[in-house]
Amino acid sequence: MNYRRLGKTDLLVSEIGYGAWGIGGGLWQGSNDEQSMKALHRAIDLGLNFIDTALAYGQGHSERLVGQVVKQRKETIYVATKIPPRNRRWPAQKGTLLREAFPAQYIRECTESSLRNLKVDVIDLQQFHVWDDGWTDDAEWYEMICTLKEEGKIRFVGVSVNDHEPQNALQITGSGKIESVQVIYNIFDQSPAEQLFPLCIEREVGVIVRVPFDEGGLTGKITPETNFPEGDFRARYFREDRKIQVYERAKRLERFLGKEAATLPELALRFCLSHEAVSTVIPGMRTADHVEKNVAVSDGRRLSNELRDELKNHRWLRNFYH
Repeated sequence: MNYRRLGKTDLLVSEIGYGAWGIGGGLWQGSNDEQSMKALHRAIDLGLNFIDTALAYGQGHSERLVGQVVKQRKETIYVATKIPPRNRRWPAQKGTLLREAFPAQYIRECTESSLRNLKVDVIDLQQFHVWDDGWTDDAEWYEMICTLKEEGKIRFVGVSVNDHEPQNALQITGSGKIESVQVIYNIFDQSPAEQLFPLCIEREVGVIVRVPFDEGGLTGKITPETNFPEGDFRARYFREDRKIQVYERAKRLERFLGKEAATLPELALRFCLSHEAVSTVIPGMRTADHVEKNVAVSDGRRLSNELRDELKNHRWLRNFYH
């Protein structure tokens, strides 16, 4: 496993991290706690030391599973979690007042709930689960974060950028008030590389890449015949003719498989890791097999500039979350 510094913090994080949304259940159907625990332990066995969860994942279930595993290990494991918006609006809507989403006392209450779920004394990285750049200069959230840092309840703070809206985090990234941004970045959505990533490099803000596989679309496993369990959010994400669209675009990427990447998932992860701004990539992993395949990509090899240039032609501007 290779490690990268998370922005200007003192955290050296594994470049493959653990996305723990799926293990929380809820919108992800078919999760199994025993299987999830085995996957988490296997990841740590292989050198993974960064886990990203959230208070909203399974109403705290993901945090509790992560907390159990961290408690059982002697290794240093960095845990990032997130404060859900009080108004439960994902993503944040333009014009929403900060006090509707993240009033100060609510930030404290959520942080303390996460500390109890995780069974830790301090949260390594506390993140806002949605963001609107119009909140950057609002003193209420920042003063509470500074207070929680002074109390030793959190070490660092970041924002999870709204889906496909990297431009909505430029002001906060340049403000010096946060240590990290979490953003969608993959072969289909390359937009963070335009303005956000250069600013992150300049301001030494860590980058946590989520959705490297486009919710499964870049694994090559989504076909026109794929069915998802009832209640699984992917049934909506890939509704109507979207499975056909994804299948056809993923097939076009197969011609790049070979010396630099043997499979589509490997190509997808290497694409993300090849950008110098990226600190860690957090694919969702619910089985030990997923863990082993994803962690194996952390071998120091990066895609060639030629292949990266070719992949720029496969950008796909759309928002399946709507």
